Amino acid sequence: MTVAGCGRIELNPWDIQHLQIGYIHEGLVFPKPKLVTESLIRRALRHFPPLAGRLATTLHEDDETISFFIDCNDAGALFIHAAADGVTVSDIIMPAYVPSVVHSCFALNGLYNYKGIANPLLGIQVTDLADGIFIGCSINHVVADGTSFWHFLNSWSEISNGSINLSKSPVFQRWFPVGMEIPIPLLSHIWRSVVRNRSLDPNEETKYCIIVGARQRFRELPDGYFGNAIVGTFVTMKAKEVMEHGIGKPAWRMNRTIATMTGESFERFLVSWPTSPNFVTLSNGDALTASSSPRFNMYGNDFGWGKPIAVRSGSSNKIDGMLTLDCGAEEGINKNISGTESNVRRFGLPENARTDRVKASMENGVLVATVPKREGKRREGKKPVKKTIQAEG
Repeated sequence: MTVAGCGRIELNPWDIQHLQIGYIHEGLVFPKPKLVTESLIRRALRHFPPLAGRLATTLHEDDETISFFIDCNDAGALFIHAAADGVTVSDIIMPAYVPSVVHSCFALNGLYNYKGIANPLLGIQVTDLADGIFIGCSINHVVADGTSFWHFLNSWSEISNGSINLSKSPVFQRWFPVGMEIPIPLLSHIWRSVVRNRSLDPNEETKYCIIVGARQRFRELPDGYFGNAIVGTFVTMKAKEVMEHGIGKPAWRMNRTIATMTGESFERFLVSWPTSPNFVTLSNGDALTASSSPRFNMYGNDFGWGKPIAVRSGSSNKIDGMLTLDCGAEEGINKNISGTESNVRRFGLPENARTDRVKASMENGVLVATVPKREGKRREGKKPVKKTIQAEG
């Protein structure tokens, strides 16, 4: 499949800052089996040619710098059709925790975004369940942020329902301030990662990372801007302040910090980043970080057999302190927080415990959990068996 008019897309700092973290993983659960064909994905890729391309680099020998861009070379996306024998929809959506089998329902696991040079930028895995299907989508975070991720899925669902023209056409050209050097050169020695362990003394500072979007604050961006338009900002407080002042003071500090993120601040980020590049890195215990958003249209994705009944994310970027916020199927917000052995407490349960019916509440500062019993032994599902198909034009 060759798509005219794409060619080479230069990346700006909003994109490049994500080179060292993983792909975005989000999946949809549907109650009834339905055949999802490669042809539908090919049709969607005709509207989103960067997702069928690869990241590429240019080495500038005169100053020993390197620049990244998207090469719309139609190298192909990855399509996987898998089967998870014995796994039901209830096994996926009912437990209070995300079962490990969900992580097996995504393609391109464990890849950092910079590896998009030699790997697909988009991976779709359709996993047949005993009584439903799980559609897992993986997109390179350098190419798209959460808004663009769901823009693609929403468009794919429109195409699956017979739409010829998309309700929102994607705009792939990145925005750069006037006079900014293009492409963005990077020094080779800036590739590094910092890992720190959590040790919260009452007087030690703890950080909360807020991901702020530019689209509502930056009028220069067109509707349908497809790429990254987000910047992270930190709220820093001492541990004792967070614990002793309830939710009022932290919430006030967060709102004040978000209010400072104006269109001018987003432009300053773009202009200043090349001289002092700062990559997004994820380290256990470094900070509490909120990802995703309940504002994304997740449950509006009807591929022709009804809306999804649940949304689940994969294992990518799930470090200690990562809070994933998704919209609920009907209302409210689904919250999923990742933790490590250092801050997660575990206890054993008998084999007949109904882990999918656990209820918990806070009573006078104490977590009270109620775990009902089940009759008979619960059937454990197998991990999906995968068959890989290269979806090329």
